[in-house]
Amino acid sequence: MSTRGQQAHGDREAGAAGCCPLYHEAIELVGRRWTGAILRVLMDGQLRFSEVAQAVPELSDRLLSERMKELESRGIVERTVKPGPPLRVEYELSIMGRELEPALSELERWARRWLRPRQHVGV
Repeated sequence: MSTRGQQAHGDREAGAAGCCPLYHEAIELVGRRWTGAILRVLMDGQLRFSEVAQAVPELSDRLLSERMKELESRGIVERTVKPGPPLRVEYELSIMGRELEPALSELERWARRWLRPRQHVGV
């Protein structure tokens, strides 16, 4: 390999080794199974747990609860308990979560342009 080729190869390796850990953490957080779908439905406003579950029907209540707790603990989602019979718990994106909206909207536009809907095969 020429010196120039070695330099280009070395630059790629340096770039790969230099991946920002915060970027990686953000991608891992948002990219966790069902998290993107949860964030997407919360972009439309405050919802009760059951409304999020209805908006993402393939998501189990157990996993939804786990993801909501994680997003709340990370400061991305805010949980509000409304008193009175019946007691209501509502979720909405925090300021931090709302700042994800442009990136998530752009990802949605990219997906609609480049990805094809999965074909479900009947059994």
